[in-house]
Amino acid sequence: MNRLAQIVESFSEKPVVVIGDTIADQFIYGEISRVSREAPVFILRHEHTETTPGGAGNCAANLAALGANVALISVLGKDKAGQILSVKLRDAGVNCDGVLLEDGRQTTTKVRVLAGQIHSTRQQVIRIDYDSGDALSAELLEMVRTNINKTVAGAGAVIISDYNYGVADPKMAQLVREAAGQRIPVLVDSRFRLSEFSNFTSATPNEDEVEQLLGIKHTDQAALESAAEQLRERLGYKALLVTRGGHGMTLIEGNAAPLHIDAAGSSQPVDGTGAGDTVIATYALALASGASFADAARLANFAGGLVVMKRGTATVSSDELFAAIAQVESE
Repeated sequence: MNRLAQIVESFSEKPVVVIGDTIADQFIYGEISRVSREAPVFILRHEHTETTPGGAGNCAANLAALGANVALISVLGKDKAGQILSVKLRDAGVNCDGVLLEDGRQTTTKVRVLAGQIHSTRQQVIRIDYDSGDALSAELLEMVRTNINKTVAGAGAVIISDYNYGVADPKMAQLVREAAGQRIPVLVDSRFRLSEFSNFTSATPNEDEVEQLLGIKHTDQAALESAAEQLRERLGYKALLVTRGGHGMTLIEGNAAPLHIDAAGSSQPVDGTGAGDTVIATYALALASGASFADAARLANFAGGLVVMKRGTATVSSDELFAAIAQVESE
């Protein structure tokens, strides 16, 4: 535990670059007032609306909360959601010089409607997604590539956050690979196409994504470890950190025995929204600070256990990590 605390102490001002799709996570809260006479649906009395950075933006915000010197490379629309995100990211301490704003582009937005009775906890009843649907123009892509070349070389670690909205793609990945070389760890979080991002340092797929990528259903811990090792070798990663929700995490590292880490914190999570962003942010920052894959995974596990106890898209601070480590040490 002392070793983990020392790693967290070294987080301050470590330079990390996040490249990928920034999303506006919007939460609309309402009280159920009555049933509509027009249709058998509830009518909600609007209480308030919150808009927070999601996707690559949430990853960057988590890094800033942990004390890193983080630069974000992304694309937003010049709409209301994009303007809100720009302000919130800068206020969180994220360097947004590499965030491009495009006229006429709709910022990808995920709207979650949360409803409940007057004294009850609000629960998500529906999610509505908005995105531009348009590929990035050649001019924008060239500007993204220019920002990568300017920023990556000075990084302690790079995170590629791919939600399949146009910023992260295989061509961009090759540019990152060339700019990072062998010295800078590059980590990948891809929701749909991890197989297109090969020969990097590590990735953080969840258990279901491992099954989908290999087309193999695993039935126990040993089968998962075998499948994850097969995927690690196929993609050319040094390590693979498989997140398993309430079952913790499994680290597969070349030339090392699989490491299973039990889930940290409460067995009753409040909200898993954006937890994967917190996990990879902590994992990457620990590696940038000189941690081993195993210690970086342990810290990521602590951070994941903390963030799922918060509602909405949230971050974890270095102080919270210190407290979680100290609590385990005292038990």
